[in-house]
Amino acid sequence: MLRCMLRTKIHMATVTESNLAYEGSITIDEDILKAAGILPFEQVMISNMNNGERFETYVITGKKGSGEICLNGPTARKGVVGDKVIIFCYSYLEDGRAQTLTPTIIKLDSQNRMK
Repeated sequence: MLRCMLRTKIHMATVTESNLAYEGSITIDEDILKAAGILPFEQVMISNMNNGERFETYVITGKKGSGEICLNGPTARKGVVGDKVIIFCYSYLEDGRAQTLTPTIIKLDSQNRMK
């Protein structure tokens, strides 16, 4: 049996940009993506702490060291600059592996620097 499990969480990221004129996605600083083990174009779920929105999209790699968290395209309607978001990435795992999984949790400060 496969179980859908939380693999990685980026906790309390601050939205730095909202770009409606893009085709759609979320841009995340390359350093944060590497620490989280999230690949470009991988699916993520985002929860906005400010307005309760919860949505799925895919990841685009942002400039390394920039602290960038940018909502692009239609997702730009789900939040504004300054909003706090939690970014979740899930994986399907066999039951035995699922029982031993320890998710990676990346905590960010208000400038999107890893704590």
